[in-house]
Amino acid sequence: MVILFAGFFILAIGIVVNLYANLGTSPWGVLHVGLSYITPFTLGQVTQIVGLIIIVISWLIGFSPGFGTIANMITIGFFIDIIIALNIIPTQTEIIWQLTQLILSIFILGGGVFLYLRAQLGAGPRDGLMVALAKRLNKPISHIRVSMDIIVVLAGFILGGPLGVGTVISALSLGYIIQFFLKIGKFNKPSEQLNLLEFFEIIKRKNK
Repeated sequence: MVILFAGFFILAIGIVVNLYANLGTSPWGVLHVGLSYITPFTLGQVTQIVGLIIIVISWLIGFSPGFGTIANMITIGFFIDIIIALNIIPTQTEIIWQLTQLILSIFILGGGVFLYLRAQLGAGPRDGLMVALAKRLNKPISHIRVSMDIIVVLAGFILGGPLGVGTVISALSLGYIIQFFLKIGKFNKPSEQLNLLEFFEIIKRKNK
């Protein structure tokens, strides 16, 4: 549980750091910010709503959600709103610091994804879809992630999300950074996650 929620908090930091690099937000961020422009919801709330929709889609293609999937949907959006409200992440305006913060955010995001997947309590909505597609199509996670990010960027751009050079860099590199962390962490089977039924069966056995 500690590893799981630490991963979620790191992911939320990475999302805000990426946004405030001011070079165009991450691929999913383009969609989330675009939706926040046309709805009455905050960025965190949009993240939660999109997560719920993706959980349903992933379930339909064979990915069973776990405790971590539901917790991811709820918690990361909550953390994002808190971090933004605290105003602790600087907004960059000079190109050298913008690029530095952008690159840092990509590694933070990759590390956060690895950390919470390592807990094996269920992949989050977006990463669950990534893992499910990689397993179903028998393709590397890096290839699936890049393809997903490109599609999401196009949708977010149509909605008016902040597309920029940082978006392109994030879309083309994040999948490989996640793969890098999985490799150095010697975690070769990110698809092996507990679903909700397995999770509650373990809790039941522990309480006997």
